[in-house]
Amino acid sequence: MMWKILAALVLLVFASLLFRHFQPEIGQRLFARAAAANVDRDARDGLPDGLHVALCGAGSPLSASNRAGPCTAVIAGKRLFIVDTGGGSVRRLGAMGLPVGDIEALLLTHFHSDHIDGIGELMTLRWASSGSAAPLPVYGPPGVDAVVQGLNAAYALDRGYRVAHHGADIVPPAGHGAVPHAFSANRPLVVLDAGGLRVTAFPVRHDPVRPAVGYRFDYAGRSVVISGDTAPDPIVAEQAKGADILVHEALNAGMVSVLERALRADGNARAAKIMSDIPGYHASPEDAARAAATANVRMLVLNHIVPPLPLRILEPYFLRDAAAHYEGPIVVGADGMLFSLPRGADTIERDDLL
Repeated sequence: MMWKILAALVLLVFASLLFRHFQPEIGQRLFARAAAANVDRDARDGLPDGLHVALCGAGSPLSASNRAGPCTAVIAGKRLFIVDTGGGSVRRLGAMGLPVGDIEALLLTHFHSDHIDGIGELMTLRWASSGSAAPLPVYGPPGVDAVVQGLNAAYALDRGYRVAHHGADIVPPAGHGAVPHAFSANRPLVVLDAGGLRVTAFPVRHDPVRPAVGYRFDYAGRSVVISGDTAPDPIVAEQAKGADILVHEALNAGMVSVLERALRADGNARAAKIMSDIPGYHASPEDAARAAATANVRMLVLNHIVPPLPLRILEPYFLRDAAAHYEGPIVVGADGMLFSLPRGADTIERDDLL
């Protein structure tokens, strides 16, 4: 028996030494396989015709490892649109298998930093990966012109470096950057209507942030509404009436007050003041649930999660009494979640792209 144990130990040590010796070669083969398998990955492959929603950023300005800054991808058939692009969301898109080069347009809800600080990366990667000769269209309420023009100016030197390095045939100079498309935010307005897809923007209440909007996407008989950042506002339920999914922001004021007290106790009065300010222009999970019930939507998906939820065990505390106001399914959004609404059906299919 002792000899068998010794023999097994010798074999284990030998195998470990062999593995260590050939580790670079093993790594080389594994990397080559992974590159071949993922270089042309497209999460849209195999999706049925219909409307699809993917969370490329379900977080907020507060740091969270499982939630990038606000970003929602909407796929209509094969057409890819992005609503807001917060910090880290562009890299999430790549990890989720959604090709940045195929993005048809970016739609902004408002101009808080956490909703726009990924634009530079988005427009640059779209340009470099697609070789497009046309800049990224960016739709938004008044103010979008200043945001886009400022980013184009900020990235002008980078544009020159990349054209000089890769050549104008690979990165056409005319395709760099973004082009703004401003629309009135005083009332609901159709901002895109082509190829069977209709996108309607509508004003929401996020004072003192004005203007701020949400969006409704209608395609193939299915519909999704994205609230953007908003305090409780009847217009969200009005615009979401009969929709399949309402993607609504959510903040738990009780949890934020816990953070505020902890910051004050630590002597950080400035951060504590910010914590005390933010509940006033956001909606709670219960507020979102009431809107979903009034609109009679099939599913409520919460995003722009405040505060961060590092563990799923915290989700019931975060939701509190939301289920008392809405009988349908409520999902606490996290990056990578995919919701599919096939044409000619009334089902909602779920997947995870991360």
